[in-house]
Amino acid sequence: MKDFIDSEDRALLERHGLDSFEALWALRLHAVDEPNTAPHGGWSTVYRLDLDGTGYYLKRQSNYLTRSLHRPLGEPTLAREFRNTRRYQRMGIPAMRSAFYAERRVSGEHRALLLTRALDGWQDLDSYLSGWAQLAAVQRQAIVSACGALARCLHGQGQIHGCFYPKHIFLRPSGDAFVAQLIDLEKTRPLLFGERDRVKDIEPLLRRAGAWGDDDVVGFLTAYLDDARQLKHWLQRLAMRLKHKAGRS
Repeated sequence: MKDFIDSEDRALLERHGLDSFEALWALRLHAVDEPNTAPHGGWSTVYRLDLDGTGYYLKRQSNYLTRSLHRPLGEPTLAREFRNTRRYQRMGIPAMRSAFYAERRVSGEHRALLLTRALDGWQDLDSYLSGWAQLAAVQRQAIVSACGALARCLHGQGQIHGCFYPKHIFLRPSGDAFVAQLIDLEKTRPLLFGERDRVKDIEPLLRRAGAWGDDDVVGFLTAYLDDARQLKHWLQRLAMRLKHKAGRS
């Protein structure tokens, strides 16, 4: 895959001498969490990088591969996430943006790195849920509406996220409303099975958003659905799937 540098980030990276795979790979940084490891010795680590007031997250991987029918020998998981960030951007789905992506094969290692813009000024839904009862009713309604609008945009463009969890939905106040976007696009895929896929994508959010009450779920679905007359049907479908998942746990 050809090296990628976003036009909005190129000048800043060039100014700091970080516009190449080699420079970003060699950069000494502190990891933001423990590395993920693969069964056969691969690893994946995330770092924070700040350049002139602009924040980034740098992910570096070595032999951290995923296999598919199209790539039976495997490819870095970052390659899939990078392609998905670019596809979401083309489709107008609000999501994390890639600033740089590149791969190298070095002494038997398949290395990859992905640099994405940090969502400074944004807060994940999980953080809001931890103090949900203390939020004003109008603020709660604005948040669930933003989440519903995000899901509507995602599915309207024929995509499902695959991990539509509170920790992957980031929000920012905008006047009296909120805007929302997604991170962690590794498992996203085309929406192939209509309502079945849509229910499957939304149900994990409702299951994990335990602080949401019935009014919050209705507010989310009202923003999500094209037709309010579908509300009862969707409440029933989601309740059935939630019950099914609870029975398997």
